[in-house]
Amino acid sequence: MRAVPANRYFVFFSVAILGCAADLASKRWVFGWLGMPRERPTWWLWDNVFGLQTSLNEGALFGMGQGMVTLFAVLSVAAAAGVVLWLFWFGAARDWLLTVALSCVTAGIFGNLYDRLGLPGLRWNYANELHEIGEPVHAVRDWILVMIGKWPWPSFNVADSCLVCGAVLLIWHAIHAGPTRAEGPSAEPDRRLTTGD
Repeated sequence: MRAVPANRYFVFFSVAILGCAADLASKRWVFGWLGMPRERPTWWLWDNVFGLQTSLNEGALFGMGQGMVTLFAVLSVAAAAGVVLWLFWFGAARDWLLTVALSCVTAGIFGNLYDRLGLPGLRWNYANELHEIGEPVHAVRDWILVMIGKWPWPSFNVADSCLVCGAVLLIWHAIHAGPTRAEGPSAEPDRRLTTGD
């Protein structure tokens, strides 16, 4: 176990909790206002560009893996445990950028996990090949609709946004922090070769 400054714990848990809380609060508000999918039309903030529309995703990103709720829930718990271990057991939290990036990822994980576990207490108002009307909902609540030309981007939520922001920060870290660290030990010239020792 590697020592981690106390302020990293504060930053990580603050961002993770606030991000998750913002996600759950926004979902509750929008679903309370617009209802379940198909109950009310899209509410456009910018006509045919950006609006609010409730939808339920039984899969993962972009709707992949529909119906694999248990698998995604287990993977979410495993990912969150891995993040905490890496940051605070192996000491990665000593890096500010990693701490912030993984706190965003954790916020997104728990925001969507809450939905997959069926904790909002919703019931399906329409049937398909995966469920019947009236069955408990174990799906992620999405509500942000963005149109790209005439095509709708898959609906998303605040948790998804946290996940994407965390992933972007991780990529930034890998590109900009990795080479600097790799060059660190070799940046100092070997005096033994230059002095003849």
